[in-house]
Amino acid sequence: MSRASKLTLAATGLGTAGIVYFVHWAQEQDRAAMHRGVERDMEKQRIRQERQADFELQKALEKEYLKIQTVHSTTDDSNSGTNTSRSTGS
Repeated sequence: MSRASKLTLAATGLGTAGIVYFVHWAQEQDRAAMHRGVERDMEKQRIRQERQADFELQKALEKEYLKIQTVHSTTDDSNSGTNTSRSTGS
């Protein structure tokens, strides 16, 4: 076997090994990125569930407080029953 053919075989073998290594490395990086995406989604779901639980707790507290105290709407008649005369300070 000539020297040129040995170098060609060695270069081809090294090139092939490099390509196989790079493809394996790229697959590992893709898998890690996908796993981080899953972790982010799970964290978002956990936060959403906590917020929903807080919202439900606030609704339950509001119902409980409405049973205890009377609340009047101020949007219907905002000036009724209030003193509208103001002193001008002169």
